[in-house]
Amino acid sequence: MKLRILATVVLTQLCLIAPAKAYLPQDLEQLKQTGDCPRCDLSGAPLNELNNQVNLVGANLRDANLNRANVSQVNLEGADLSGANLEIADLSGAILTGASLTGVNFKSANLQDANLTRAGMIATNLEGANLKGAKMLFTNFRGAKFRLTTMPNGSVTPDNRYW
Repeated sequence: MKLRILATVVLTQLCLIAPAKAYLPQDLEQLKQTGDCPRCDLSGAPLNELNNQVNLVGANLRDANLNRANVSQVNLEGADLSGANLEIADLSGAILTGASLTGVNFKSANLQDANLTRAGMIATNLEGANLKGAKMLFTNFRGAKFRLTTMPNGSVTPDNRYW
């Protein structure tokens, strides 16, 4: 009986520690074939591995689930990610110049050294996001929510509720 309880506790902890790679293979294949995947489930997908295979400049990823996805160093210049979920995603060094990011959830996302020049980040959630070293020339943050956000200069925004 004690062994069964111990096994249950260990398995439960392992499930909590290792995030599941839940992306749908057919959605990743659609992105590879067309460069577009609106409303797709790409959560946990290693998009950084597609850099030499797929051109994602101007891609349509509107309302896609990219929770915990690795998008580091990916060129998404001019892409439409409006309404996408990028919570806890790694976008370090990503190129998002001129991208449409309206309503995107960047909660706890890593955007360190990302290029957000001329990006439309209207009504985005940047709570707990890391923007250290990010380029933000002419970026539109109207209505964006900053809470415990690390800004490009390394300062952290206050822990104030935004509603």
